Formats: sequence, structure tokens, C-alpha cells
Amino acid sequence: MADRIKKDTRDAKVIIAARAGLELKDGDVVNLGIGLPVMVANNLPEGVEIILQSENGMMGMGSAPEKGEEDVDTTNAGAGFVTEEPYAMCFDSAVSFGFIRGGHVDATILGALEVDVKGNIANWIVPGKLVPGMGGAMDLVVGAKKVIVSMLHTQVVKDKATGEVKRIDKKILNECRLPLTAVGVVDLIITEMAVIEVRPEGLVLTEVHPDYTVEDVQNGTEATLIISSDLKEMQI
Repeated sequence: MADRIKKDTRDAKVIIAARAGLELKDGDVVNLGIGLPVMVANNLPEGVEIILQSENGMMGMGSAPEKGEEDVDTTNAGAGFVTEEPYAMCFDSAVSFGFIRGGHVDATILGALEVDVKGNIANWIVPGKLVPGMGGAMDLVVGAKKVIVSMLHTQVVKDKATGEVKRIDKKILNECRLPLTAVGVVDLIITEMAVIEVRPEGLVLTEVHPDYTVEDVQNGTEATLIISSDLKEMQI
């Protein structure tokens, strides 16, 4: 399984972003997390237009600008340069989090370090790195109507000196080990291998990417998966 997981992660991330985009409906107000989730905006189904909300104070955020066209005053929450849609509006953080905490965000798509069977999520502490805090994630995962985790199924840990693979850490667990961002909030997990719904009875495997088998997905997952009676090939 290790060899299969070590595929080109750029392709894997596009697969994840494209599948996550299928969860969004035309007109949805959506907050995209830093990193992989930002790719969702460029991988939406044809005809679907979403309204991007950025927690640092923008509604109607556009895509990244062409090189040389950057506006230093227009960035997303990760300090990446963005454009503005014609209908865009900017406001302070208080208004921004009013949108989020007031339940006006239809979906948030964000990455995670760990997710568990109860829908708990840990995504703010990076082991071995100094971080200022969990930021807006703790508000988004409790304020958004739908919480979608988009992440690589496992974490490949390499030796810094040699670049060789030391181990492959599972990220979908029986219980999160890292400090939690929030409890019981995750609705859906999308990886390059599968789509997994978080339900009261546990983690239900609903779709499997054609490059993998159910056994591959389970071997890459600590938690025992419930196989849906309507298991499908992953939509991509």
C-alpha cells in the first residue's frame, strides 16, 4: 500500500479538490481553508459559481491574480494574493466573523492533520512547528452549515537528511491525538482514495477512487470503516 500512496501528490490534490467541488451548489457561500482547499475554486463543476468568503474580511473573493498583477492590499487569510469579483465587498474582522458565527456560510472546506470516528478534528497544531494559534478554523467548523475535510489520506514522513520515507502516519483515527480544533463537527472527509461520511454510527465509506480498493482504504485508516451498501466509484 505504501507504494500506491506515494503517488504524485499534485495529482492527488487535484483529485481531492475536484471531488470536493461536487459538494457545492450554485450560489453557495463557501470558505476555503489555506492550502489544498483553495484549489477547489479552480475545480468546480461546469456552471457552478460559488461566493467565496475570506475570514480576514472579504465576500466575493476571486482567484489568484496573474503574475505582476498582484495588489498588496488584496489577500486571503493565508496572505496569498487574490482578485475580487465585481460584487465583492470588504469589511473588518468583526463583521467577517459575524457572517461565520451567524450561520451564513453554507460550507467550509479545510484541511486536517487528524479526524476521528466522532467527527472531531485537529488541524491547527503542526508537530514540531511554532504556530500562533488555531485562527478562524475553530469558528468556521462550528459556524458553517457543512464541514468538509479535504486532505491526503495519510502523512508520509521522510528523513530530513536522506529524503527516504521513514513511516506513513494514518490521519483518520479512532480518536484524535493532537489538540482538537473542535468536537463532533466534521460531516464529510474527502481524500485521494475515498469519500467517507461521518455518521452517528461511525465512518461510512461511500466512494472509492478507481486506483484503490476498499482494502487499500481500510489499510490506510486506523478507524474501522463501515462499508456503505451503496458503495460507488469515486466521482472525479
